[in-house]
Amino acid sequence: MVAARRRHLVETVWPALDAGRWVACDRFADSTVAYQGYGGGVPLDRLADLHRLIAKDFAPDLTLILDVPVEAGLARAAKRKGGENRFESKGREFHERVRQGFLEIARREPQRCVVIDATHDAGVVDAAIFAAVREHLGARI
Repeated sequence: MVAARRRHLVETVWPALDAGRWVACDRFADSTVAYQGYGGGVPLDRLADLHRLIAKDFAPDLTLILDVPVEAGLARAAKRKGGENRFESKGREFHERVRQGFLEIARREPQRCVVIDATHDAGVVDAAIFAAVREHLGARI
């Protein structure tokens, strides 16, 4: 996982940013911290050390955390067909730790993280995402 992230940064993310392009990732270091750290019990300082090793002080300008209660998230995941279920099978307690981990990350870094209430329908969630991007990045979208 760490080697793949480093390769993604070196081959895709950093060249695109250097060229003045925007980059959107569906998962990055915060997901590792939430899932492996808060959810799986890997010490947070070890995860931070690994991130510094591969990315130095690089961090996203904006992280959107789409938040839903655990039961709702698991119900949505169960409706997907053909998707991976490795994490979904870990149980409610694991997912609650992950959710609380994401919320803690957002509390610690409010200048970078925006929590979006994803219990609403897709149109409302989309509007909240676009508003956060406009506000935090000055983008006209």
